[in-house]
Amino acid sequence: MSRTVLPKHVASVIKYQKDPLRALEMFNSVTKEDGFKHTLLTYKCMIEKLGFHGKFEAMENVLSEMRMNVDNGLLEGVYVDVMRNYGRRGNVQQAVDVFERLDLFDCEPSVMSYNTIMNILVESGDFDHAHKVYLRMLDKKIVPDVYTFTIRIKSFCRTGRPHVALRLLKNMPERGCDLNVVAYCTVICGFYEKNEQVEASGLLEEMLDEGLCPDIITFNKLIHPLCKKGDTKESLKLLAKFLKRGVSPNLFTFNNLIQGLCKETKVMDAVWLLDHMGIQGLTPDVITYNTLICGMCKNSEVVEAEKYLHKMVNEGLVPDYFTYNTLIDGYCKMGLIEKACDLLKDATFKGFVPGHVTYNSLINGLCLEGDMKRAINLLNEALGKGMKPNVIVYNSLVRGFTRQGLIMDAMDLLNEMLENGCTPNIWTLNIIMNGLCKMGKLLEANYLMNDAIMNGLLPDAFTFNTLIDGCCKRLKLDIALKIIGRMWTHGVTPDAITYNSVLNGFCKAGKIDEVVETFEQMVAKGCVPNVVTYNILIESLCKVRKIREASELLVKMKSEGLTPDVVSFSTLIHGFCKGSARVEISREPIGFSEEWKRRT
Repeated sequence: MSRTVLPKHVASVIKYQKDPLRALEMFNSVTKEDGFKHTLLTYKCMIEKLGFHGKFEAMENVLSEMRMNVDNGLLEGVYVDVMRNYGRRGNVQQAVDVFERLDLFDCEPSVMSYNTIMNILVESGDFDHAHKVYLRMLDKKIVPDVYTFTIRIKSFCRTGRPHVALRLLKNMPERGCDLNVVAYCTVICGFYEKNEQVEASGLLEEMLDEGLCPDIITFNKLIHPLCKKGDTKESLKLLAKFLKRGVSPNLFTFNNLIQGLCKETKVMDAVWLLDHMGIQGLTPDVITYNTLICGMCKNSEVVEAEKYLHKMVNEGLVPDYFTYNTLIDGYCKMGLIEKACDLLKDATFKGFVPGHVTYNSLINGLCLEGDMKRAINLLNEALGKGMKPNVIVYNSLVRGFTRQGLIMDAMDLLNEMLENGCTPNIWTLNIIMNGLCKMGKLLEANYLMNDAIMNGLLPDAFTFNTLIDGCCKRLKLDIALKIIGRMWTHGVTPDAITYNSVLNGFCKAGKIDEVVETFEQMVAKGCVPNVVTYNILIESLCKVRKIREASELLVKMKSEGLTPDVVSFSTLIHGFCKGSARVEISREPIGFSEEWKRRT
């Protein structure tokens, strides 16, 4: 290399070299040239290149070398870039570590460093830490600037406090900062997120009256929360308003609007918008088509959605993993397994490699159809390709076997999961527990639950309720009550479903006193009865001809904000018909204790 090589030449080569490690090789080799020394410019370019591509170990090595050769007081801009690259990759703690070491490196942080780390923390959702950094900044007598306040406004909006953000926005001029479009639009977005459309619209008009009009990038951020929630009516109103002010929509604008229309199931409107993108001189991309295809599949228009797959290909676009998986899943959910398999064959021929999502969709579809043989064949195919199916795939198979009453096959599959290094989750346990209880295999269900607890898989309310309901249907009511006691032991709170199973069991067994006693225990434990609970009580009272007391429960239901349903009235009417001759002479108390009456 010529001795006339200058740092600006090296910086240019680093900047335009796509491979960061090749750039690093050149960066290191150039020092062999006589008289050449790296400067702040070359170090900055190399560190930025490595950080942008996530080569953080190599970046830290260059940083260490730079600190020995360049005045550390000049390096704040470099450290800011390092923090941003760490933050962009989600390495928030590493970004914080760099910020905290600035003093150690004899680099006094300015408002720029504080703003950078605050923004990284806000973007990561660590709002409390960001606030502490702001207070520390004030304590250091560093004057906040417009970016500081904009970051603070974003933090307030992200935590659902747009009114606080608005107060800060109004106070910015008093603190020597001019109001800007980004700050305004951030607060407006905050109001949209909270569904406070009136406040958002008023602030938008105020911004326009101030002569501030967002560019298309800021405008897209403005409509994004609206489209995400499916409020395209407001989004289109905003678009019309800004078109008059010379803001031209771009591809991201249309993608946002198509997403919003699909969320509102206005698929035909989304298609119309796609067809009219050309008027604005825009060409749909893969994201545009994927958004529309996804919306169509959710609207059960999978056959129509596949037409847009072919349209993508005709326009020179390459369908991606999301495209094929969305269509395959859509066909499977509609029960069109053969169409899904045909699409997979065609996609595989074109280079598509099926993954967990693909196999899960197909296996789940086959299980819903009851075709367990083909589902197992697909599982073996995935295993043969070296793929380890995840717990979602196994749960689909377990559910498929239990629905067909093949509980032992489901248990065998559970063991196979463990052999293949896939840990069952609570859904696996609940599916098998439900199958065992439906078949009356309560002892096996209890053993399974005990084994799960021993292996660290704690049951939830559904697990216990399934076992309790199984016991109650076979009138093993004492065991059901003991299981309720176990719920408390494991930190699971019994709910109305839990007690309703037991109450119904006692009612069917004709043990009306136990119904009353269990109900009082339920209320004493703070469990709120629902309509089903009262229906069981009404049925119990009607069985012992206490029709008047049963009818009084309807009034009690209404006083607790519950609406009696058809079962409530039909049970009571049936009780009247069977015991009408004895209604007037029945004067016995309802049977509930004075303590329960006092509680309710």
